[in-house]
Amino acid sequence: MDMALSAQVIAKRKRKTLLIAGTLMLLLLLAIWSLRTSLQSSIKQSAFTTAVVEKGDIENTITASGEILPEFEETITSPINASIQKVILDAGSRVKAGQSVLTLDKSTSQTEYTKLKFQLESKRNDIKKLRLQLDKSFYDIQSNNDIKQLRINSLDADVENAKRLFKAGGGTKEDVSQAELNLKVAQLEKRQLENEIKSKQQTMQTEMKEAEIAASIQENDLNELGRKLQLANIVSSRGGVVTWVNENIGASIREGDALARIADLGSFKVHGSLSDNYLDQLHNDMTAIIRINDTQIRGTVINIQPSVHNGIVSFDIQLNERNNKLFRPNMKVDVFLVTSTHSNVLRVANGPAFKGSPTQDIFIVGNGKARRRTVHIGMMSFDYVEIKDNVRPGDLIITSDMSEYKNSQEIIITN
Repeated sequence: MDMALSAQVIAKRKRKTLLIAGTLMLLLLLAIWSLRTSLQSSIKQSAFTTAVVEKGDIENTITASGEILPEFEETITSPINASIQKVILDAGSRVKAGQSVLTLDKSTSQTEYTKLKFQLESKRNDIKKLRLQLDKSFYDIQSNNDIKQLRINSLDADVENAKRLFKAGGGTKEDVSQAELNLKVAQLEKRQLENEIKSKQQTMQTEMKEAEIAASIQENDLNELGRKLQLANIVSSRGGVVTWVNENIGASIREGDALARIADLGSFKVHGSLSDNYLDQLHNDMTAIIRINDTQIRGTVINIQPSVHNGIVSFDIQLNERNNKLFRPNMKVDVFLVTSTHSNVLRVANGPAFKGSPTQDIFIVGNGKARRRTVHIGMMSFDYVEIKDNVRPGDLIITSDMSEYKNSQEIIITN
């Protein structure tokens, strides 16, 4: 026959059950904590870089490329067809204004100059001969005109005599008519001769003018060749450095071929190039930042080329500091064109963590941990990134690439 358990036994069993349940619960909690601890991300402090959020100004920029060039560079070209006789200064040599750079063999042009000089003298002699011939021809015509006038005077007297004889009965009416006809013929011949004189005068003036114009053209050609022969003494018009010289002794040079380049290395500019995708943002007078290592030099965009070549538009930058000691001719530099500026905004140093997206997640460091936070990005420059919200001045932000931790909400920072 079953007996009822005592209250003491029941209480003992209940305590045992509760103890076992509590122990299992504690073990479960320990297991969860251990699993969570083992799965939690961690990063060494030396594996990332940080920057402090601050208030300041930021410039939005587009990236271009540039090349340092002398602001003033003279290209000396050959004024005549010649050959290189002697190179006096090599590339890299300093040159003073008026100093000879190289010499040309001018013998061919000198011979041409002498030939033109003789031709001009011959042309001038031809003009003198033409003037004498025209003067003689005009004198002969004028003399004939005077003779015609004398004949008219004589015929006029014959008419009067014929009329008197006719009245006196000693002549006939036909004699009077014949005398008058002879007079009219002589008058017409004189009028014709006067027209010939006028025409001859105009012809003489035209022929003389044509001859003088031809002589003047030939004289200009002679003077121009003489000027070119003077310029063929290849000298520098200003002080500077010879950056290039044609050293091919004996080489034939045509008029207009480059012989040397002289640069003033005391003043530089930047020749920039930019993808035509940004052409609508490029304009004269916009601010440009030139970066050489850690040095920044500012300037202004000028002389935008109107044409585009292979998707690239070119422009020049006038520098605020034109003689920086870092400048070297043909040095390649990074160029950042400032499209807009914001003042007194929250900014942080730019780094690989910022991908250019308007909304992105960043990690803020504090109390030995890095915690994920979503922020909105504003303007970006090479140096800074504008953060519009969810940060405060003094926040420490990881600027390294954190793509490896894209699924982590919190990262433990270890030493």
